[in-house]
This record gives sequence, structure tokens and C-alpha cells, in this order.
Amino acid sequence: MKIVLQIVLWIAIIFLGYKLYGSITGPIEFNKIKEARYKKVIVNLQDIQAAQLAHQEIVGDFTGSFDSLVQFIDTAKFAITQRRDTSFADVEKNKAFGLDPLTGGYILEEIIVDTLRFTPVRDSLYGGTDRYKTMMNIPVEDVDSKIELKAGKLTKNDVTYSVFEARVPKTVLLSDLDKDLMAQELQVVSVDGVNGEYIKVGSMNEINTSGNWPKNLETAKKQ
Repeated sequence: MKIVLQIVLWIAIIFLGYKLYGSITGPIEFNKIKEARYKKVIVNLQDIQAAQLAHQEIVGDFTGSFDSLVQFIDTAKFAITQRRDTSFADVEKNKAFGLDPLTGGYILEEIIVDTLRFTPVRDSLYGGTDRYKTMMNIPVEDVDSKIELKAGKLTKNDVTYSVFEARVPKTVLLSDLDKDLMAQELQVVSVDGVNGEYIKVGSMNEINTSGNWPKNLETAKKQ
């Protein structure tokens, strides 16, 4: 009977030790996997952000279609410009006041913008690579979902702005991990974390084209 009790005690000790070990290492492993996945997604979100800002600069607004965004990158070009200051006599004003522009008088100043050349958006933003063609994919093994993309208009103080939002639900990125730890991640409010239920760039509810992730999760941009 004594031997049986000893065996039961040892089993209990081993079980409790295993549970304690798991409670310590579980969150560490969860955070390690989570951050690795976040960093991969952030690279794609940054590529989307760059494409959208270029689209706004050249076309005048954002787009809610990845097909349209990829087609834009394939064909669009940035204008390389040079600004220079120039000045000349204000003929009408000098004439009205009887002034001689050679000895004084009123001068007009103007900034002239010269277009020097054009360069493909593809080369400027993505170093000539075609990674923008897959930026809508979630780069996590066994995850077949796409990054969600929306665009539209937002009126604020009687001014209408073009807005966009690209986002990935945390539940999609972390679906195969511990459910309790994932539930905690959805409630994160921290300057060092990704707050809310999504990792995203842009917003449909405010004038914002930034990402909601901290700097420590960014990696060097691919070239």
C-alpha cells in the first residue's frame, strides 16, 4: 500500500511539475510565434501602405481593390521634379505707379517646378521586384486568407478625404495557438503591443495612414 501511495505521489508531482513548466514556457512560446507572424504580416502591410500612398499621389485617391492596386504599380510612374525660384517685374503694378523696373519697382517672385524625368512606381517602391503581386497574401503557413482591404471617403469639418484600411484579424494569424492566450492578446492595450483585434494600416474612421504596430515589430524593408 505504501509503494502504491508513493507511486501516486510521484505521478502527481510529475503532473504538477509539467503543468507549472507549461504555464511558464507556454506564454513565452506563444509570444515568440506571435511576434514572428506579426513581423511577416507587417512587411506586407507596409508594401500596401506604400502602394496606396503612391496611388493617392498620382491618381488622387485610394483604392479598395488589390487588382486595381497591382495594375497601378505595373503601369504608373512618378514624376521626378525640380523646384527653382524666379523673379520678374510686376509690369502692371509698375506701370500703374509710374515706376521703372530697371531702377526699382515691384517684383514678383514665383516657384517653377520642372519635370526632369519619370520613373516607374514599381522600381521606386519595390526595387524592381514583383513582391507587390503577393502583398495581399497572409505570409503564414497553412493560412490561406487574404489581407482585408477597404477604401472610401470620410468627411471631417466639411472637408472630404480619401481613406483606406488594410487589416488582418489576430484570430486568423493565431488560430492554431492556445485559445486562452489568444483571447488575452485580443484585449491588449500597450505601447509595446498591437492593440485591438486587428493588425492594420490606415483607417476607415479617421484620417490616418499609419500602422497600429510598435516600431520594435518592424523589420528592414525588402529590396
